[in-house]
Amino acid sequence: MSARATTRPGGRSARVQQSVHQAVRDLEAEVGRDALTVPLIAARAGVTPSTVYRRWGDLRELLSDVAVERLRPDTPPADHGSLRADLEAWVVQFAEEMSSTAGHTYIRDALLGDPEQGNAVRCSDYAAEQLKAIGVRAAGRGEAVPDVETLLDVVVAPLMYRILFRPSDLSAAYTDRLVATALGRSSAPSGD
Repeated sequence: MSARATTRPGGRSARVQQSVHQAVRDLEAEVGRDALTVPLIAARAGVTPSTVYRRWGDLRELLSDVAVERLRPDTPPADHGSLRADLEAWVVQFAEEMSSTAGHTYIRDALLGDPEQGNAVRCSDYAAEQLKAIGVRAAGRGEAVPDVETLLDVVVAPLMYRILFRPSDLSAAYTDRLVATALGRSSAPSGD
C-alpha cells in the first residue's frame, strides 16, 4: 500500500501534501519544470527531502500526484437546460482543457509517475463524477440518460484518444458527433 493510499484528510499528512503540491506549482512557475528537484521542492515546502521521498518515492511520482490534483474539476458541470446542451458544453470544455499544453503535461505526468495506474483510475473517476452529475440533473428534468459507463466509452474514451494521438483532428463537429452518438444509444429511434 502506498503512502498516498493511507493519507487521512486533515492533520499533518494533509498539510505536508498541500505545502509540497504548492511548492511544485510555485517553483514550476518560477524556475521552470526542468529545474525541479526533490531537494528544491522540499526546501520551499519546509520539509526534508526524506519526507518527500518517503511519501512519493521520487520526483516523477510527486509530479504524478500533483497532476492528478490539477486534473480534478474545480466546479460542477454547468447547467445549460438540457442533457444534450450540458454534455456538449462539458465535452468542449474537457477537450479544451485536456488538449492544452498544460493538460497534456498533466496527463503525461499522471500516467508516467504511477506504474500501478491508480492515478489513471482517479482521473477517470473525475470524468465519471462530472458525467453522473449531468445525468442526475437531466433525469430530474425527465430526460432519458445514458449510463455513465456508456458515456465514458462513447464520449470520453475516443476523445482522449484524439487528444493524445490525433489532436489535429479534434473539432467541435467531432465532439458534437460523440455526444449525438451517445444520446442516440440512450433513446429510441426518432423515426427519421
